[in-house]
Amino acid sequence: MNFQRTLIIKPSSMGDIVQALPVLTALKESHPEARVSWLVARAFAEILEGHPRVDEVIVFDRHRIGRMSHSLGAAREFFTLLETLRKRQFTTALDLQGLFRSGFFAAATGAPSRVGFHSAREFAPLFYTDVVRLPSDEMHAVDRYLAMAQHVGLGLPKATDHLPVPALSRAAARAHLAQEGLAPGEPFVAVCAHARWETKQWPPERFAEVLLALHAATGARAVLFGGEPAEAIGRRIAAAAAAAQPVDLTHRTTLRELVALIAEARAIVTNDSGPMHVAAAVGTPVVAVFGPTNPVRTGPYGPGHRVIAGRAPCSPCYRRECPYKGGPQALCCLKNIASEEVARLLLETWAAGG
Repeated sequence: MNFQRTLIIKPSSMGDIVQALPVLTALKESHPEARVSWLVARAFAEILEGHPRVDEVIVFDRHRIGRMSHSLGAAREFFTLLETLRKRQFTTALDLQGLFRSGFFAAATGAPSRVGFHSAREFAPLFYTDVVRLPSDEMHAVDRYLAMAQHVGLGLPKATDHLPVPALSRAAARAHLAQEGLAPGEPFVAVCAHARWETKQWPPERFAEVLLALHAATGARAVLFGGEPAEAIGRRIAAAAAAAQPVDLTHRTTLRELVALIAEARAIVTNDSGPMHVAAAVGTPVVAVFGPTNPVRTGPYGPGHRVIAGRAPCSPCYRRECPYKGGPQALCCLKNIASEEVARLLLETWAAGG
């Protein structure tokens, strides 16, 4: 297979992109001369911009493309994107997304080698010249992506810095924290308490109880992160845990700043979320709460992380809406996880990082 000009297609979401980065590492280690482009949705492009192993980031606005039947401007943007993909004369396209749109983009490149998963949805395999059959559905996402890398002849990556954080970014993160009242070098726990699915959302009040327990035992402070949807939750946690003096940075960082700040944290406590995968990629120990999803498939990748999951017979159900919604058993998979359990794991993680 010719990797001279390779396109990786993994447009979203944050966690999925981060989990796909080992494929990039494997590709560049096996073929350092290869020119690698990455097709990504605009909302997540900042994760890849400036990455030392990515030669080009090709950005598209998936929401505008979805409106192209009603907007001449959006239609022009779509056809400009297709023209860009064709002009690059890619020799290989690796579709790690596995949906109709990503398969279509792979075909639009005209690359002689277009690889995707046999289990891809929405008829995406119709666009591939080669398909990867996985031995099991119960594989971690990172291992799924690496299975494609091995299928096309790439070795497993030797490096582990799949999401490098430059020293300047770390210094800027520390300066930002100093402005918020954290002393230089003061250890802190990162908190990502928001989740896109309601069924992944552990109660904010329990996050607050964990922060109070950590502060009482160690004096450590917390820094709350997340995008605009996390603002309300951040305010609730900051108010409920006021005695622990948390710093609320929800909706106050860019994606690049978020990565650097998480890299500087001594630990992170989180739901199943994109920032959880960022933490695992940059080497920050994770304490994660799982409800409807399965950590075997999407847990923090690598050693040294702690996960609480499977606290209900219906878990994992992989549903965005709880089947017991409105009843006494609603979200029992999460509500059955006590703050004392999470606090204990966080204190163990904290002590191990000392």
